[in-house]
Amino acid sequence: MTADAAALLRRSPYFSHFSDADLALAAKSVRLERASSGAMVVRQNDSTADAYFLASGKVRISRNTPYGRYTLAFLSAGDLFGEASFLDRRGRSGDVVAEGDAELIVLAAEPLAAACEQSTHFAVALHWAFWKSLSGKLRMANEQLLKFFTAGSGTPLDNGPSRRSSTGQFQVGMATKRQLFEEQKLSALEINFLTSLSKARKFSPGELIFREGEPGDRLYVVLEGQVRISKFIPGAGEEALAFLDRGNYFGEMALIDNAPRSADARAHTDGAVVLAIPREAVEGLLDIRKVTSHRLLRLLCSLVAQRLREIDEKIIGWYILSGGGGPN
Repeated sequence: MTADAAALLRRSPYFSHFSDADLALAAKSVRLERASSGAMVVRQNDSTADAYFLASGKVRISRNTPYGRYTLAFLSAGDLFGEASFLDRRGRSGDVVAEGDAELIVLAAEPLAAACEQSTHFAVALHWAFWKSLSGKLRMANEQLLKFFTAGSGTPLDNGPSRRSSTGQFQVGMATKRQLFEEQKLSALEINFLTSLSKARKFSPGELIFREGEPGDRLYVVLEGQVRISKFIPGAGEEALAFLDRGNYFGEMALIDNAPRSADARAHTDGAVVLAIPREAVEGLLDIRKVTSHRLLRLLCSLVAQRLREIDEKIIGWYILSGGGGPN
């Protein structure tokens, strides 16, 4: 890796927490590439798993549909892309084409994975970068889906009726909580930490766990039942974004970027029991300086990547249902 590439990564908010040793390991995994205007950087459904840092220029991420190409996102200098495929090794979710000349730092998948195996600190630092990048994309995708229903209406978003939980705290044994975290193959430290600091809450069907626009002060994980993540669409009602079962985490994005909640979370038809983990506990466990959180962080990254793929599919689905008349 050239000194220029190292300097570019170090200046990025995604990589500013990398130590000199982390950057030295990254040097074995990256290369500089230039893409001319209109060049295909990544093709939809390809099995490649490299991630990319856009050093200069812009790219468009799009999908082909029966009504022509639909743009999922425009990315500019300083953005990451391709990290979802690195994490889940699934095919690319769209074409990535250079909009004008672009310079890319390619993070090659296999050397990058080898570096993660070599150094836990590097693995934590890398997954932190990917987690933050994916969470930002998920927020943008949620807003893009909303535009299908609000474009041109001039109607402010109304979150609809609220039913707060009347049950509050709910007693769950330590062994029950511990079993959930053990199922996720977390480290002993993570299991002990989450078991001791999480608080159980029980919600009946339809009860609100948190509302879009609220500040986020907790991370949640589903213990029993199912949780529905949704947006309330003026004139259209509730649009479900995801259904979360046992072991799924949610509410993490507001803890990453300190922005308000991007959607509602409610107990689904049979109700739900969730474990609430305070912000302070999450920040302590995921402190980059302590290097104690690799397994949990990797799990959270994978969950966000999965949700981003699901939202992209919803966006494309609504575009097709609208006959190609939705926003683009």
